[in-house]
Amino acid sequence: MSNTAKSEHNHRIYLDHAGATPLSQTARKAMRNTAGVYGNPSSLHAEGRAANKILVDSRKNIAETLGVAPTEIIFTGSGSEADALALYGTAHAYQKLGRHIIVSAIEHKAILRTAEKLEREGFSVTYLPVASDGSVSPQALEEAMRPDTTLVSIMYANNEIGTVEPIAELAKVVQSRRGARGAPLFHTDACQAPGLLPIAPSELGIDLMTINGAKIYGPKGIALLYVRDGVLLEPLISGEQEKGRRGGTENIELIAGFAAALSEAVAMRTKEASRIAKLRDLLFDEIIRNIPNAHINGAREARLPNNVHISLPYIEGESVLLLLDAEGIACSTGSACSAHDLTASHVLRAIGQNPEIMHGSIRMTLGRQNTEADVRFVAKALKRATARLSAVSSLTVSGIKKSL
Repeated sequence: MSNTAKSEHNHRIYLDHAGATPLSQTARKAMRNTAGVYGNPSSLHAEGRAANKILVDSRKNIAETLGVAPTEIIFTGSGSEADALALYGTAHAYQKLGRHIIVSAIEHKAILRTAEKLEREGFSVTYLPVASDGSVSPQALEEAMRPDTTLVSIMYANNEIGTVEPIAELAKVVQSRRGARGAPLFHTDACQAPGLLPIAPSELGIDLMTINGAKIYGPKGIALLYVRDGVLLEPLISGEQEKGRRGGTENIELIAGFAAALSEAVAMRTKEASRIAKLRDLLFDEIIRNIPNAHINGAREARLPNNVHISLPYIEGESVLLLLDAEGIACSTGSACSAHDLTASHVLRAIGQNPEIMHGSIRMTLGRQNTEADVRFVAKALKRATARLSAVSSLTVSGIKKSL
């Protein structure tokens, strides 16, 4: 099977923007403009100063985009690193005030694995349950809070099923417990949000926030952790860079592209999010019309504008994915970080998905280049793939019954 198979209208249809986005021309241009600048931004000579100017300007650009201070931005090598830094860094910095943290059951694995590591170190972790649509209840959070709680981490929008959490309401719950001691703090993984949802920390009421360049038409290998001024943080990687909070020479090419991509995404949000939401709703409608037994996962209203996540009864999602890929359609069965893990998604388990249809899940996430024609073709291709696999499944079941 060719990795570059094209659809019948002669181009690949990419529907895995939650996994990674193509590099925008704006980001590409910003990165090209760093060509020839090779100095270490920490050096005092002319080459270092040239690199430092790009670093400073990019940080300032991002700060203005988010409505925060440049000193509140820490560059990291990935969204996973930023998530780990948020949990590990604050848990250790505030452990004299308490050793209890709260995360939701549907967080990204970067959060869950770090939480498990902290548990092995003696911290207490509450894994907050979610409703059947993946939503976190402010009341449930309130009930889970303890006097020794120092951190709450709940993602802004789920990367698998697309549910958007009531972050501002959840933040108020956390703030109501803070008092003069400076904790608990509130972190949100907002990697899926830029360009689709409002992301100003002041509006959300959060203390820490993760954003990833790979999800916003920027370069891979660069992300940031917003840390509100005054919040303490113990570094994961020691060093002098990023004001001692994240060691390692900054990659100015990636940072310049990241800054340009984030600014562009925020500027495009109102118009583009509305356009993509219409395509999402059309795709949902066409899928349900063509495959009536398809089950929609996640909230229908409080949902990312680009996310379509369904489960198909008695069909393996990986098989559907490969058939669609052969027709020129790229999508996924869930988180790209777990693409080679055939165990059932922890997100689907957390929302109480029926085990009989859990493995027949498909995630399609739309992007800037997708069109109505793409959506209609995908819906038809999915119907063909489902019909083909259902026939095979029926024959297999029939054969098993005859052999009994």
